[in-house]
Amino acid sequence: MKISFWTIGKENDPYVKAGVQEFTKRIGAYFKIQWDIIPLPKNSGMLSQMDLRKKEAEIVLTWLRPEDYLVALDEKGRQWTSEELAKFIQQRANTSVKNLVFLIGGIYGLDASILKQAKQIWSLSPLTFPHQLVRLILAEQVYRACTILNHEKYHHK
Repeated sequence: MKISFWTIGKENDPYVKAGVQEFTKRIGAYFKIQWDIIPLPKNSGMLSQMDLRKKEAEIVLTWLRPEDYLVALDEKGRQWTSEELAKFIQQRANTSVKNLVFLIGGIYGLDASILKQAKQIWSLSPLTFPHQLVRLILAEQVYRACTILNHEKYHHK
């Protein structure tokens, strides 16, 4: 199984880049892994929040393949413990999911059309985080799930 992290926006800021790279490398010991940064639509600064979400959704939907298992990160989603995330990832691997996609939305979140396409909607926390930090938290939590599945010492409970 391949794990794909998709994020809408710009490249990682330096304060996040090293951490994201480190956890991505670590995940690579367990699964094929790929980060894709989906560029902002043209003239995004001139669009309303609703129009920007719709334009971003159009782009995401062109990237999405029928065999992809889409997990949308959204504040209204279900919260998981680290153990539940590990179980979720294992279940996807067991059911022969080819590409498990975790999608981080743009600055105004995800359009309803994307949330309808998602097979899971996951909330990292009821707190609001900068999108750059969400990338780092996501990478770390997926790595943590991998270590839980392999009974390694990284996760202490």
